[in-house]
Amino acid sequence: MATMKALTPEELRRVLKIAAGESKRNHAMILLAFRHGLRASEVCGLKLPDVDLKKNAITVRRLKRSLETAQPLTDVQGEPVLSELRVLKAWLAERSDPSEFLFTSQKGGRLDRSAFYRLFADIAERAGLSSDKRHPHCLKHALGYAMVARNVNLAVIKQALGHRSIASTALYAVATDEMAGKALNQTMADLF
Repeated sequence: MATMKALTPEELRRVLKIAAGESKRNHAMILLAFRHGLRASEVCGLKLPDVDLKKNAITVRRLKRSLETAQPLTDVQGEPVLSELRVLKAWLAERSDPSEFLFTSQKGGRLDRSAFYRLFADIAERAGLSSDKRHPHCLKHALGYAMVARNVNLAVIKQALGHRSIASTALYAVATDEMAGKALNQTMADLF
């Protein structure tokens, strides 16, 4: 089975920097898609009431019979391109569409997932990403793999990604030779 494609942290930063330089909306969409492991249709389906800036939280209604979750919105000190609260506040200050949807199209109303796909693919190409990493679902994969690489419990990753089944989450738990080597060395150090 081939591994799912995911953006590296460096690739994610390049994509976010390009998006931030062009559009507050695009920056916010891409950052939220990564930070909350959202599918393109879930990003486009977010509504204004889903974002609670007083409680610094977002409600995510997952598709494909997955879970609905409430997750914190955060700021990352020293990393403005990764600071959700600042990015969202900047987008909301600029946003003027009367639509109930958080992310609106230039023509007004809900942004379509195919439009999100096209804008992400364009930004990813300009960021130098290979063609197999130009799909917004790579953002969700990036979050899953990043959490596994930091030894986060699969049950926690399952909740963060909104999976109904742990089997969906287990696909991210792919051990590399480097990971196995580190674990073996740590085990030996702990034993003796």
